[in-house]
Amino acid sequence: MISNNFIIEFSLVFITSMLTNLVMLIWFANSVYKLTKRNDFNAIQASHVIPAARIGGVSIILALALASLPFLETLNNVPYYKFLLISVFPVFVIGLCEDLGFLLGPQKRLLAAAISGVVFISLTGQWITRTDIIGLDFLMQWAPFGIGFSLFLAVGVSHSFNLIDGLNGLSGLTAVGVAISLAVLSHRMGLVEHRDILLFTCSAIAGFLVFNFPFGKIFLGDAGAYMIGHILIWEAISILYASPDISPFAILLIFFWPVADTLLAISRRMYLGVPIAHPDRLHFHQLVMRGVEILILGRKRRHISNPLATTLMLPLIFAPMIIGVVLALKKGEAIVAFIGFSVLFISAYKICILLTPKFRNFN
Repeated sequence: MISNNFIIEFSLVFITSMLTNLVMLIWFANSVYKLTKRNDFNAIQASHVIPAARIGGVSIILALALASLPFLETLNNVPYYKFLLISVFPVFVIGLCEDLGFLLGPQKRLLAAAISGVVFISLTGQWITRTDIIGLDFLMQWAPFGIGFSLFLAVGVSHSFNLIDGLNGLSGLTAVGVAISLAVLSHRMGLVEHRDILLFTCSAIAGFLVFNFPFGKIFLGDAGAYMIGHILIWEAISILYASPDISPFAILLIFFWPVADTLLAISRRMYLGVPIAHPDRLHFHQLVMRGVEILILGRKRRHISNPLATTLMLPLIFAPMIIGVVLALKKGEAIVAFIGFSVLFISAYKICILLTPKFRNFN
């Protein structure tokens, strides 16, 4: 049962996030854009034609840290919530430096994400102990291996939310879908504190989305994307730690889209012989946006094609999440579903790659 205090706190998180975003937009327009050293328009992966603030993560961390203080008693496990917020700060601070133009490079952001993971494990004593993969689960019983595997996976997932923060609403709406899916699982398993934290996170992201989708006035940036990825993946790991009946593959289905896009980017760059961190314009969402421009709108209407591409992709993003929730307690079926979605994702991507030149010729 959700209390009245929780509803008030949920609303405060949303209002704090939304108002903070509004203040930052005014601040960005008057000073920050002129001072920052960033020049995102020259980036290979650029998807915008007007300046956009990349500091949306500030509103989310403030909403989670400040708006919840008056009603912390609504959380059944206050220390756990504090531990989660404390663990966020290393990756958030490094990401914010990047967003403000103090370019630190992807290696330092990944290292910061790993440090945040170490902080979480140190404070909570939780990490992945099983994968439902024969052989690997035997190794997972050795704590150093399990901790190392958990950190590797968590860093990759945190980074994946940054990779899809290119189109209006894409990363934020994906994160909302993941948060709601994990909240439903938490509620089913009686993990009230996890459910409440995930709903607070969802509310904070919703306040950001008011200005991010569809108009793209502000973006998560590295700080926001890595922070959200960190919160969601370690919440998922904590849920798995506390609920041995939930299939790890069901959790993987909930995170399917950002994880699949990241793995595809890594394999694509390795195949092309370029550094893994080298940016490109071949992400799934970029192909969809270009297809919309070539077939329907034209490049000069990117302010429309950008959010439209996100809208077209949402059913593909949410489908594996829904299946992951439905099959959470059915390990075998969750594995089959994951394999099926993987085949569909790769097939759809290859079709887009093959059709893109034909679309251009058709236009």
